[in-house]
Amino acid sequence: MAIDRKKIIEDMSKIEVSAGPNGVIDGFGVFINQLPADFWNGFAERLTSKVAPDLLEATEYLLYNAGHECGYHTGYGIITSEEWNSIVKPMIEHVPEDILYGAYAVFTAWGWAKAEIIELIPGEKMVVRAYDYYESDVVKFGKSSKMSAYMIRGVSAAFMDLAYGGPYDPSGKTGLNSFNCIQVKGIECGDDYGEFIVTKG
Repeated sequence: MAIDRKKIIEDMSKIEVSAGPNGVIDGFGVFINQLPADFWNGFAERLTSKVAPDLLEATEYLLYNAGHECGYHTGYGIITSEEWNSIVKPMIEHVPEDILYGAYAVFTAWGWAKAEIIELIPGEKMVVRAYDYYESDVVKFGKSSKMSAYMIRGVSAAFMDLAYGGPYDPSGKTGLNSFNCIQVKGIECGDDYGEFIVTKG
């Protein structure tokens, strides 16, 4: 594999991004916020802990879907950006597999999660392991009784959509939701790492 994960993380982590006065970054073809992780973790925990039990699954799906849609559009913006083209693209030999490995290096460099692919069956299945991720900090709000890494789940499914779901569709009507991701381990539940399995949806 030609992807030099360590170099990507080192080079991408040097890139500075600045937010406007409202904490919004206009970059990669989307608007990204720069709000504290505690804000999002607290929001998700309050939402999922206060909803009626019969609505929990639907509520968690909405959080996952937000990550999925964001990951699809932001992910596309990243892999077509100038930063990607100068740092990652020269390493790519096998498309789209090397793009996936590079995307998780960027994911790590920018502090979303220290995550990497541990298994990849092209077009069929991907297993991602995360050793640190901002959603694992929900323990600040009391030990979680449920796996809560909605963002990594959604983004992982989106990355597979981008790799194997067909051409990028800005409307999200095609390509998006070709894959689904489940979380099988979580730091927030006492495991040593989070583990995520992506399969065709």
